[in-house]
Amino acid sequence: MTTEQLLAFCAFAVITLVTPGPNNMMVLASGLNYGFVRTLPHLAGIAFGFALMVFLTGAGLHTVFVRLPVIHTVLKYVGAAYLLWLAWHLARSGPMDDERRGRERPMGFIGAAAFQWVNPKAWVMAVGAISTYLPNASHLPDVALLAVIYGMLGAPCIGLWAGFGVAMRRVLTDARSVRIFNGVAAALLVASLYPILVE
Repeated sequence: MTTEQLLAFCAFAVITLVTPGPNNMMVLASGLNYGFVRTLPHLAGIAFGFALMVFLTGAGLHTVFVRLPVIHTVLKYVGAAYLLWLAWHLARSGPMDDERRGRERPMGFIGAAAFQWVNPKAWVMAVGAISTYLPNASHLPDVALLAVIYGMLGAPCIGLWAGFGVAMRRVLTDARSVRIFNGVAAALLVASLYPILVE
């Protein structure tokens, strides 16, 4: 890749990582409910899981979807069903007292990494990155470079959403406001499916 292509890809990666999507809505809620430190394994899992997805997609996984598009369709709808379940769970959750916050666990590293494989936006991003920036047969080092860039940029970009959730804890001081916030976050999680499911 040329320097110009690399800079263009970095801009693309930041934009796709920062814009609202399922990962961002989930870490926003996690930041509010569990705090930033306890959300770090979730952030690391997203960064690692998505970087691995980009690498495997670039290494040839996308050809499986070209030959068997039903697999992509099944993954898309399984992911959508899982996101709807998460949104329902989030919408029903109320504020956490210290005891509940200590007892319950936010999504961890493995769960967040595995979630990327059923995250419709992640598939669109991975396939889009590979087809746009490595449209021809590319060497594995080029594919690995894109994956590493996504991995390095993933945690800080998505971490902004967790930080926003933490900041909201200072504003949302009563049970009613926390329930409203969780309901809005759940609605945004559902809304994030719209552009993906209508493609």
